[in-house]
Amino acid sequence: ISRHLSQRVSVQITIVLIPILLAIAAVGCNNQTGGEDAIAPSDHPSLQPGITERLTQVPPDSQAWPMFRFDLQHSGESKTKGLPNRPKLRWRFDTGGVVESSPAVVAGVLYEGTFNNSLLALESSTGKFLWQFPVAGLLRASPAVINGIVFFGADDNRFYAVDAVTGEGLWSFLLGPGGEQSSPAVTGDMVYFGAFDRNVYALDIGTGREVWQFTTGAGILSSPAVDDNAVFIGSLDGNLYALNQETGEQLWRFTTGAPVFSSPAVHKGSVYFGSDDGFVYAVDAQNGEERWRFQTRAEVFSSPALAQETLYIGSNDGFVYALDVITGSIVWKTDVGGPVLSSPVVVADLLYVGSSDNNLYAITLSSGQVRWSFSVGGRVWTSPAVVDGVVYFGSHDGHIYAIEESSSK
Repeated sequence: ISRHLSQRVSVQITIVLIPILLAIAAVGCNNQTGGEDAIAPSDHPSLQPGITERLTQVPPDSQAWPMFRFDLQHSGESKTKGLPNRPKLRWRFDTGGVVESSPAVVAGVLYEGTFNNSLLALESSTGKFLWQFPVAGLLRASPAVINGIVFFGADDNRFYAVDAVTGEGLWSFLLGPGGEQSSPAVTGDMVYFGAFDRNVYALDIGTGREVWQFTTGAGILSSPAVDDNAVFIGSLDGNLYALNQETGEQLWRFTTGAPVFSSPAVHKGSVYFGSDDGFVYAVDAQNGEERWRFQTRAEVFSSPALAQETLYIGSNDGFVYALDVITGSIVWKTDVGGPVLSSPVVVADLLYVGSSDNNLYAITLSSGQVRWSFSVGGRVWTSPAVVDGVVYFGSHDGHIYAIEESSSK
């Protein structure tokens, strides 16, 4: 996941809590709202006429990975070609800093946020540097790329829209204090995201102007899922919220026992997500009533993937779980050697997920058996993107990796 951690992460992980606590204190006593802030025309061009019309919702391309969790419902599943056999390195790119953002891959270009205060664009086939867009803060959350525009937030209290081909800025939106924002969801003429200033925002994608905002009781690191005219998002106040997509009006909220870092997934009338209380929840998408809960042995920061009527999710107890979507009963669990902050993705018969033990794992969906693992030099908290037989992911070792099938099986 591309986000801060709570202080109850396993002791094997070294984390710095002071900036988080200071940010919580800051947003807790400040209720200011943000506003649009156009980038200077001398530095970055304005949006061209008709840009809003071309930024309409399109179905996710199986040969692309356009946003965090792949689609608006956060299924985490793509129909692209996977990587079933032992992998080899195709390329790696040294960013010079920690990578927690998950990649987006569209039209032969990989987009990735870095701790070096920039959004990178790399040629996905070779790792060749194309351009970077510098900002004034870390990029933890994942970008979304829709019809030639990259949308992303940074720790400088701004949310950006950037031309996906040239890397030129189109607009930015200034938020309240607090810094970090969640990975965005883009549909129609709106972009939705949460922020550490406690607010959920809906912005016009053509201008960057605020359409609505909704204030929760704490910071937000959960990424919104959008389905059936509703926006679903978790908050560190311990609630999952359902909001009207057009107005931001609260439809319902569901209270857990602890902060919700996990991003929800929507499937056939149910919303699935994890909580810092160690539970995985399923609630009714229409009214927020609980359908079931499943207890792991530690916090659940990971976000679920849904495929073949099964939910797949990681926990800080070091296991990846497969649960029946109807009953919540366990199908299998697999030990991956360390806390799982990465969110699993599903392609064909395999699940791909990172671990704090410095490995990316491929796990067989039907049995939970590890098919292969790929070791790197740091923790893998990013969620992988899979496009046409290549798996892309980042690591705390500062590199972005592309791995492909080895010629020897």
